Amino acid sequence: MDQLGAALRAWRDRLDPATVGFAHGSPRRVPGLRRAELATLAGISVEYVVRLEQGRVATPSAQVCSALARALRLSDDEHAHLLRMAGHAADPGRVSRVIPGSLYRIMDQLAGSPLAIYDATWQLLHWNPLFAATFGDPTVRGVGDRNVLIWQFLGELPRVRQTAAEQAAFEESLVADLRATTSRYPDDPDVATLISRLNRSPRFRQLWSRRSVGGHESSHKLVEHPDVGDIALNSDVLTTQNTNLRLVVYTPRPDTDARSKLEVLAAIGVQRMSPQG
Repeated sequence: MDQLGAALRAWRDRLDPATVGFAHGSPRRVPGLRRAELATLAGISVEYVVRLEQGRVATPSAQVCSALARALRLSDDEHAHLLRMAGHAADPGRVSRVIPGSLYRIMDQLAGSPLAIYDATWQLLHWNPLFAATFGDPTVRGVGDRNVLIWQFLGELPRVRQTAAEQAAFEESLVADLRATTSRYPDDPDVATLISRLNRSPRFRQLWSRRSVGGHESSHKLVEHPDVGDIALNSDVLTTQNTNLRLVVYTPRPDTDARSKLEVLAAIGVQRMSPQG
């Protein structure tokens, strides 16, 4: 892990703080970002940054690596290198979790809509602030539980209400999509582990036995928000070439008040408007 720590320090040193929103205030003993600034940008603690740079973290998660890559303005090649150093091999036979910079740029331009990026197993990798404000903060769940299939079959979709018909269609589509993923990544142990976990659900086993193959492309969502009420959304899935990452864009359903409610949530973020009682 010394190689990882040295790379993080070098990438931190080369980055001009002004380019990421930190003004040149007090004199700096060394160029580049301070550890506290990197921690703020990546959404992790300063103590964790210190441990990473000192080689005292066994295997930082792919999500942490992606957050660091974005904070440090790494190129796609540097991002892939970071993942390899952290033990997440860039193997074409494994489900990709490397988010290219172009996808971040697209998200920045679509900030007025809730957005999320998932991998080919529907593991949540990245989201924008409006997604968290709409569906709830994903970080309240462990990384291993941030998966749409886990939510649907072993828990519940955060704040989403479905009719029986919508639920059936959504589940069939997700399972057919996962079946397609197994042929793209037949030797990925993470895929096998996910399927083994999902097999605890009788409904999943029933759908899995059909061996249907397809792709999940769109759906309707009715979000039950504790402060602004029901938000009627359409979700559309944009799949990247080669990596099979999924950018999901949630847009207001026509002839509803969803747009005005999203504007309120964009202003208040994840904080509650009224006290919990």
